[in-house]
Amino acid sequence: MNRILLASALLFAALSAALADEMPPAPPAALPATKTPEVKLVEPHLHIARSNLAGHARIALTFDACMGQADERILSTLVRERIPATIFVTARWLRHNPAALAVFLQNPDLFELENHGENHIPAVDTPTLIYGIASAGSPQAVKQEVEGGAAAMTAAGIPAPHWFRGSTAKYDLSAIGEIRAMGYRIAGYSVNGDGGSLLGAVITEKRIASAKDGDVVISHINQPTHAAGEGVAKALVDLKAKGTEFVRLEDVEDMGDDRTTE
Repeated sequence: MNRILLASALLFAALSAALADEMPPAPPAALPATKTPEVKLVEPHLHIARSNLAGHARIALTFDACMGQADERILSTLVRERIPATIFVTARWLRHNPAALAVFLQNPDLFELENHGENHIPAVDTPTLIYGIASAGSPQAVKQEVEGGAAAMTAAGIPAPHWFRGSTAKYDLSAIGEIRAMGYRIAGYSVNGDGGSLLGAVITEKRIASAKDGDVVISHINQPTHAAGEGVAKALVDLKAKGTEFVRLEDVEDMGDDRTTE
């Protein structure tokens, strides 16, 4: 009897070992999931001092020159109509547009050139994605984006900038404090004229033409193949015909929220 039990035990052990060899290895124990901290972003507003004169609205036109080429439809309208504007340029855009830069520098009464960063990276000091664009991700990287943009500007013969607008115009509050500590005012806006240059000509024209006394309009001057540029140019002529006073940011008092101009 004992011999039978011993044989059965040995057979069971052998079968168990064989089955174990055929089974896939158990997966390693999962590590505890780590939740990515949520980044609180703000998109600051900016207004300028109103004229408070009926039929004589005061508006600040601001244009981002991110990457790509110059939109001659807009640039030629600004020059021909003698309409002043504040242009935010990146180091990347400056490298590829010397002719447009020359026009800006030849018309200092019209154009105020300000800092849009070195590589068009969102000025957020925590890692995140904004419209699919990776943020700077650290205070050091925010500082490099700002200082790199300013260095490229002065190297190109542009006066040292006093305003900064980051890629996507979104920030976290700590980055705003860091940029302000570097001596910059941060340029928000109150009217999104062209939806990042992605809107059609008709809706872009209507958006910009609807600007009111004290508004700061943001549009783009670096997308010559986009329909929005046509709408921008038409809106500028419309506003001028209505008696609008166009000013640059350096010409007037301003009021920005989220401590961007305090």
